[in-house]
Amino acid sequence: MKPLKRRTRRTLLVAHVSVSVGWLGLTVCLLTLGLTAFLTGDPATARAATRSMKIFGDWLVVPVAVAALVSGLVLSLGTPWGLARYRWVWAKFWLTMVTAGLSVFALRPGIDEAAERGTADIDLVVAPSVATATYLFVTAVSVLKPWGPTRRGRRLRVSARSGKAVDERSPSRTA
Repeated sequence: MKPLKRRTRRTLLVAHVSVSVGWLGLTVCLLTLGLTAFLTGDPATARAATRSMKIFGDWLVVPVAVAALVSGLVLSLGTPWGLARYRWVWAKFWLTMVTAGLSVFALRPGIDEAAERGTADIDLVVAPSVATATYLFVTAVSVLKPWGPTRRGRRLRVSARSGKAVDERSPSRTA
């Protein structure tokens, strides 16, 4: 992929961070509502909490997950960070893929069932708890960038220094 221009990259970065923070906030809301529905002794409160979860699940979970995944993918492919050049980017990608899949295929159906019953079981507390912890971890990884390059990333770096380009994104010319 062709490198993104500065303005495009910065705009996409703001969008990605905003959507990702929104996803974290969404899971905190779902966790709060799940805890409320699970712990309350009032059936009306439990029903209101599960119905609220359903609204969030129906309207926000999929678009926010897809937006975070797509914006992160485009950013990684359009910047020198790459998708498979650094372990921290690779870890973020796979954690986002897994959590997006679990949100769509496990969390939403669980919310739908709970909304029909009007009560929540422990699953609607555990799933948003795990999601929140995962998104906090991914946020920390984004800020700290704790791991170095992958094998591919090291190979590209050595190739660039030696003057032999391995791919079209390398700053050096091919021999």
